[in-house]
This record gives sequence, C-alpha cells and structure tokens, in this order.
Amino acid sequence: MTSNIIKKAVYAGSFDPVTWGHIWIIEQAAKLFDNVVVALGENVDKKYSFSLYTRLKLLKQVTQQFDNIEVTTFTNEFLINYAQSINAQYIIRGIRNTTDYEYEKSMRYVNSDICQDVSTIFLIPPRNVAEVSSSLVKGLVGSQGWEQIVRKYVPESVAQTIIEWEQSRRDQHNHR
Repeated sequence: MTSNIIKKAVYAGSFDPVTWGHIWIIEQAAKLFDNVVVALGENVDKKYSFSLYTRLKLLKQVTQQFDNIEVTTFTNEFLINYAQSINAQYIIRGIRNTTDYEYEKSMRYVNSDICQDVSTIFLIPPRNVAEVSSSLVKGLVGSQGWEQIVRKYVPESVAQTIIEWEQSRRDQHNHR
C-alpha cells in the first residue's frame, strides 16, 4: 500500500556562499523527498559577505536542474516555525563533524519541544565535501592562486561571484 502524502522537507542555511557540501545535501534531499524547500535564512543581526539577492540568485542557479526543489527565503524566524508555516514534515541538516552533531542534536531537541510534528533528518556528506563550509571558502580568498583553490569547493558561477566580490573589495581598499 502506497501513501499519497507528499513528503516535504526544508533545508535551510545562510549559503554565504553556497558550496559543493550544500549541493550534496540538496541532491540527497531531492532523492529522499517529494518536495524540498531550500530556504535561505536571513538574520538581520548577522553580517553576510554576499547580499540576500546574490545568495538567492546563486542558489537558484545551482539548483535549477532539480524539478522538486524550490528556493525561497525567510527572515528572523525559528526554522521550526518556518517549517510548520510551509507544511514541511521534515527539516534536513548536514553533519560534518562532532561539533555540528552536538549543536544539531541540541537544536533537534529544542525544535521537538516546540513542535513534535516536524522531524529532523541528519545527512552526513562524503569525505570529499565533509569539511567544506562557507567560512572555509571565504577564508581561502586573498592569497596568491586562491581562485583555483576556491573553484574546487564551489560551482563555477559561485567562484565567479567570489572573484568579482574580492576584486570589488580590493578596488574599494585601493581608493581609500
């Protein structure tokens, strides 16, 4: 007997910038769920390297091949409340290491206290993208030859955006 219930999940992050690690999670979620909302979370108290518009544009570019992926944003809202508001039954979280695990485990318990109808699913990426994070990518920018190294961790459209961002930063610095 098959169920006609559409399995809907949300995968949220700042995606500042989106990396191959994020894309791996998105690919897996697309295989597991009927509908996946990739939600770009915006916290007005947090400083981002890339604008909401740029991050949204890049996310849409790198997920366009998936028929069951929707890219959207939410602002200053608990993820569990956002998940409920879009009728998602699942929250997807990536676990890269024990630090991620401890944090995500705690968040899973808090989310469960708020709403028991939404389950958290943990995905552990393969070794080749397990240590890739937005912070790591941004930390590589600047040293001689950084462009080639960054290209290993992000799609080309994202690498191009990072290169333009860094050039803009350097131009601003040189005009001071």
